[in-house]
Amino acid sequence: MTDIPLLGPVIAPELQVMTFNIRRRMPRLLPGNPDRWVKRRPLVARLLESEAPTIIGVQEALPDQAGFLRHALGRSYRPIGFGRNADKRGEGCPLFYDAHRLQLLQWEQTALSDTPAAPGSTTWGNKVPRVLVDAIFRDRETDLELRVMNTHFDHRSRNARIHSASLVRALVADDSLPTVLTGDFNTSVGSLPFEEITHGGTLVDTWAVAVERVTDAWGTFPDYKPPRLDHKRIDWILATAGIRVAKTGVNVTRFDGSWPSDHAPVQAIISLPG
Repeated sequence: MTDIPLLGPVIAPELQVMTFNIRRRMPRLLPGNPDRWVKRRPLVARLLESEAPTIIGVQEALPDQAGFLRHALGRSYRPIGFGRNADKRGEGCPLFYDAHRLQLLQWEQTALSDTPAAPGSTTWGNKVPRVLVDAIFRDRETDLELRVMNTHFDHRSRNARIHSASLVRALVADDSLPTVLTGDFNTSVGSLPFEEITHGGTLVDTWAVAVERVTDAWGTFPDYKPPRLDHKRIDWILATAGIRVAKTGVNVTRFDGSWPSDHAPVQAIISLPG
């Protein structure tokens, strides 16, 4: 049986963008726990095979999980990004892109801190390192260039989230390229970090500007429970104002009642200004 996608494959000039916190593999879980990676990984593979995003920003990926994702996405996909720790190992926020459609021109990974060039650095109250993967691509079909960023803001320190938002917005504003930002921001739309990162209209919420929303505004952290409209939308796809957003949605697909992750991926179909 073929799974029915929420958005599915696109053709030029459209690009499909996804942000997906896949939930890091946790040890010593009981067999019936829905969080077990061994149970979730085939569901993640089914979702990715069905949706075929052009580019996907992933959060909470351990090295073995990142390797699995590359295999699940297919032979044309390539990853960029490394672990968030000082030794560049551990959990990361990799970007995966379809190399048949996109040519990677350059990329870097920086720490969300006062010393962004120092891997593993933490200066704003967060106990674990937080990172930003920042890449520039050329669309092989349209010859247009696109900047894509992927991140995961801290889950405990609001101060760290606000400073992270300010840093990311400054990086976006420093470049004229059309830019898309994916991430798990661990805060809701309308919060202080959200207001900081969207201040001045440099970035806009693709949910707000989409021509069509193909789902309800589900909370994006269902935590393996039924989706709810009264929960926060903490996973976002933001974009610079010139990018056209044709469709967006929060993907609450379950397979035989089981979730691929404790987060629901968010997807958008976009077109670049040309």
